[in-house]
Amino acid sequence: MAVDVELAASYETCRRLNARHGRTYYLATLLLPAHKRPAVHALYGFARYADDLVDHGGAAAAAAALDRLGADLRGGVSAEPVVRAVLDTARRWDIPQIWFEDFMASMRMDLTVGVYPTYADLERYMWGSAAVVGLQMVRVLQTTVRHTDAEPYAVALGQAFQLTNFLRDVGEDLDRGRVYLPLEDLAAHGLDREALARRRVDGAFRRLMAFEIDRTRRLYAEAAPGIDLLVPDSRDCVLTAYRLYGAILDEIEHADYDVFTRRVRVGPARRAAVAGPGWVRAVRERRGQRPPPGTQRP
Repeated sequence: MAVDVELAASYETCRRLNARHGRTYYLATLLLPAHKRPAVHALYGFARYADDLVDHGGAAAAAAALDRLGADLRGGVSAEPVVRAVLDTARRWDIPQIWFEDFMASMRMDLTVGVYPTYADLERYMWGSAAVVGLQMVRVLQTTVRHTDAEPYAVALGQAFQLTNFLRDVGEDLDRGRVYLPLEDLAAHGLDREALARRRVDGAFRRLMAFEIDRTRRLYAEAAPGIDLLVPDSRDCVLTAYRLYGAILDEIEHADYDVFTRRVRVGPARRAAVAGPGWVRAVRERRGQRPPPGTQRP
């Protein structure tokens, strides 16, 4: 079969984005069979690309860029390598257009919404920013049951990953004028946006973070049964991401909840300990497998 050189280059752009900016996710993708990895890189690369449009430049320029991106998605054609790759991924893996539209809606919210009064408000944002990404991934990772049976677990895991990011990045988000911790939670712990902006790691802030970490861990627990619903050659990828991202919460606790002075990370020794056994199982699982028709690497 002839190789589409331009499309292959587009997927390579996505892979590099994932390797550079999403190290935990990238490590987990190495446990996937080769024919699934480009699609996961494309989905990650697209999300990163859209997020960067929002975070860099003025609001007017970002809004115009998101409008162009939305038009490319609806039209099914783009000159942008990352978008070209994700459009191809959507076709190959039958990913519904509405999930991309929902994602774009949340990206637009970041241009105008700086705070979320309630957790329900934050959940509406996370539907587009995280839950639908989990749903997209289910189509690529594949399941042993109907997709719809696995989707609630994917939604919970997407939200758990997103909340983990929010807790790790409180300081960075403040720099961008955003607070992703619900105002009702701040108030319940004697804080408000102005107090948070002072970046004091005091008793009130520690109690707030402990509360948010507990909520996030409950989402991880809710998502866990869904891993067994994936086909065997995808399980170790998701299990590794699940464990490594969940470990960020442990590291926040070990840092005494100080997420202002440095970016909390999972160390290389723990990353290797988590990913190593999965790598052995993944190699054993994929021996002799062939990719399904229509999903071969470009």
